[in-house]
This record gives sequence, structure tokens and C-alpha cells, in this order.
Amino acid sequence: MSVLAKETCVIFGAGEYYPGLLNTPVVPDGALVIAADGGLDHARALGVAPDLVIGDFDSLRGARPAAGERTIALPPQKDDPDMLSALKIGWLHGARTFHIYGGLGGRVDHTIANIQLMALLATHGGIGFLHGDGTVITAITDGELAFPANDVEPGRMVSVFSHSDASHDVNEPGLKYQLEHGELTNTVVQGVSNEFLPGVPSAISVRSGTLVITFPAEAPAPEVTRFHDFEGDLGPLSTEISSILAPQARE
Repeated sequence: MSVLAKETCVIFGAGEYYPGLLNTPVVPDGALVIAADGGLDHARALGVAPDLVIGDFDSLRGARPAAGERTIALPPQKDDPDMLSALKIGWLHGARTFHIYGGLGGRVDHTIANIQLMALLATHGGIGFLHGDGTVITAITDGELAFPANDVEPGRMVSVFSHSDASHDVNEPGLKYQLEHGELTNTVVQGVSNEFLPGVPSAISVRSGTLVITFPAEAPAPEVTRFHDFEGDLGPLSTEISSILAPQARE
């Protein structure tokens, strides 16, 4: 493929695109743009021309994209969902920061799957942001999100959940309810419904573990710090019918 390496990737998925200024997709200059299956319908409606289109096209309502090096057609019985395939393509092109629109709402199983994918990115040293309904969902592993001072209105919630079995040495300085050297687990809810304080910088960090974090879309973008280097990648594309299916299902 002729697409140059990009540090940031914007992915259009087939989920919900909520009305309102806070939910308007933003494509940074120079970002790689990928449409995942039915996300191509939304990209077209927004007047965005993707650099690449990928999927099995079972959720696409408009015209199927022309075959070529910028279109990757996948079988519907593959192991990976289309969103993971889009993330893998972005990663292969050098992206480590991902902004995903249309990854929330609609089918709840797709929403849960996409939150898991944010954790997958985090465990490999990347970061993804799911945008929708005035909220951003992200994940971080062994690192910190630092938010500059802001004027987000009270009542707009920041919540923190442990995706890993246990997340150790969790700190939340500068938030309304501050946590110091805490431990969160994925079976006890202790980090929900926090808030920014007006004019106060804040941070959310975990020394060991993976956190899923939600924050208001109007908050300033956080600065990401990782406490160590990460290795590995997201793996190859799943381009064949899954070998784990029963033989009759592969026919």
C-alpha cells in the first residue's frame, strides 16, 4: 500500500453518531482515516474521504467501494471484528493514537467489544479514544493520563474502572474525589462518578494494571505518559474463514 506512516488514525465505525457539537467527528491534519465496514456510510455523509476501507461489508448500506489497494474485503466468518481489523491496519501504518467514531451505541455487544479493544491497544503501548454521546472512553496500562486545568461543568462525570483483574497503585490527584495509592478490581465498582475541579489540573494513573476511563467530551485532551516501554503489536489481519468454526459453518 502507498499510504505513508501516520502517528494518528481516525476510524469511522458503523455504530451511533450522536447529534450535537460535542459529538462532531474531528479529523486532525495528517491523520490516517479508515472506514470500517458500515462506517463508510457515515464518512460519506460527513464528506470525509477515507484513505482505506476495510470490512466484510455486512453493515454497509451504500455502494460497495471499488476493489483496489485502498479497499480490503474480509470474509464474514473471520476471527476478528471489523473494528479490530481497522486498528491493525492503522497500527501497521505507524499509528499509536486512535480516535474512533461510531464505536458506541447501537448493539451493546459491539460497545463492549470496542471498550475491550481500547484495553488491547493500551496493553501494547497505544491509546484509543471512543467518541460518542458527549463522552470519551479510553484505557491506559501502566501509565498516566494528565488533564490540564479546565472549566468542565460540575455534574459531567469522570469514571475509572479496572479492566485487569486488579489495578495497583491507582492515583487520581486533582479530581473531586482524590484517590492515593489505591487498588481497583474488575469485580468491585469504586471509581464511578468523579468530577473535574474548576481550574485544577488532574491526573489518573496506574502503576500496574489496565484502567478503562470515561470523561466528558468537552474536557481538554489528556497528555499520555507510559511508565515503561511496550513490546509487540496487534497481530496480522484475519483474512481467512475462522478455523475454529465447525466444518459445515465454513462452507
